[in-house]
Amino acid sequence: MNKGILYICPTPIGNLEDITLRTIRILKEVDLIAAEDTRHTIKLLNHYNIKKPLISYHEHNKKSKGDLLIEKLKSGQDIGIVTDAGMPGISDPGEDIIHLSIQNGIEVIVLPGPTASIAALVVSGLPTDKFVFEGFLPSKKKDRIKELERLKDETRTIILYEAPHRLLSLLMDMEKVLGNRQISISRELTKIHEETFRGYISEGIEKFEAQKPKGEFALIVKGAEIKEEDLFQNISIKEHIKLYMEEGLSKKDAVKKVAEDRRMSKNLVYRESIEIE
Repeated sequence: MNKGILYICPTPIGNLEDITLRTIRILKEVDLIAAEDTRHTIKLLNHYNIKKPLISYHEHNKKSKGDLLIEKLKSGQDIGIVTDAGMPGISDPGEDIIHLSIQNGIEVIVLPGPTASIAALVVSGLPTDKFVFEGFLPSKKKDRIKELERLKDETRTIILYEAPHRLLSLLMDMEKVLGNRQISISRELTKIHEETFRGYISEGIEKFEAQKPKGEFALIVKGAEIKEEDLFQNISIKEHIKLYMEEGLSKKDAVKKVAEDRRMSKNLVYRESIEIE
């Protein structure tokens, strides 16, 4: 008997229209849908007239239900996994069933779709060329501070999630550890009350002290400034000299510029330039 397929099915993060035609078709074709909260998912399924058996699969039952889902997949049933909102496997137990399926030789097919992290990043106006996703930081202050200390020198844009009742505490800890950086804070993305605040961390604190935080939040934080001395740490002195020569500088001027950049003796840099034509 052929094994079934696990389909990773992204669901809307707010607006019910934000679902692909392919995801609707797959949810209609699978034998079973595993949902983080069946009460939440049934509203989506009813909206698109999808009539399929539902099974709950969440953080508190992922061990027992995960084993059950694997048995069903082994018996040939196709299963679609959905989360309450967005891409399964990102900050939810979908990660575990995907891992289990791969371990058991079951085919896993991911469908493209919405995710709050990327939507918030794109709308932030902050650099998008390099970024790091950290999800939810620890709820305990001591552990959260420790994680922020780890991120203090991260030069890539940082993506975080936070619940409304912890938002202010997080912002205050961020200002203390990271400094008063640029930040974008999005809530209720794609919903009626969608809002994105852009400014500095201190301004975000002022805003949400005056306005009680409501909804789930995605925070986009500007990375640390790249230190001048770190700009050329990944290239050799010779490569550094060649870069300036390719920009039109003479070898002599390139040597001088490299010595300044690296805060090195000009004689040491000159020695590295001897073989350069």
